[in-house]
Amino acid sequence: MKLYTYFRSSAAYRVRIALNLKGLDYEAVPVHLLRDGGQHLADDYLCVNPSGLVPAFQDDEITLTQSMAILEYLEEVHTMVPLLPRDAIGRARVRELAQIIACDIHPICNLRVLKYLVRHLGQSDEAKIDWYRHWVIEGLRSLEAHLERNPGTGSFCHGDTPTIADCFLVPQVFNAQRFDIDITAYPTIARINDLCVDLPAFKAAHPSQQPDAE
Repeated sequence: MKLYTYFRSSAAYRVRIALNLKGLDYEAVPVHLLRDGGQHLADDYLCVNPSGLVPAFQDDEITLTQSMAILEYLEEVHTMVPLLPRDAIGRARVRELAQIIACDIHPICNLRVLKYLVRHLGQSDEAKIDWYRHWVIEGLRSLEAHLERNPGTGSFCHGDTPTIADCFLVPQVFNAQRFDIDITAYPTIARINDLCVDLPAFKAAHPSQQPDAE
């Protein structure tokens, strides 16, 4: 298995966590989003992922380029250490929580959007950071409410073992903290994050532990 990754990419971070939780060995192939004009835009990488984004995942059977699709594939092919509940309601809820991050927060706050705000729309760095904080705070507020109100929330986002939802939560919290967002304003998120980041699978996936970490 091969994972094209960038150490600070939250989408790649999600996949690293899942691979580690399942105990799967993989080759990390760094793709730096800032060097050489963006290595993700180079022709050789576009042959792997025409979208020009990370991550991309390959095994002997398939190439996948969306983190949710990768995690779902791993869940179906490598059934040890399940990251989705057995019941349909639980699986739907885990997917809902993950997609609050994947669909409502991440797409409008990732690197290419922030670059476009500055380079093409003429926004200042201060305005860029305000944009980022606004949408992350909106998303975390929503996620906190979903977690707080539902009895399915346990030690982790759902129940008492890590799921795909936790694979999405931890990288989003990491990015929020990079932009000085106070996570203690979201006590359920903060509690779950604190538990996750102490687990070996999450520690090994942390950006600081990656071969391309700066």
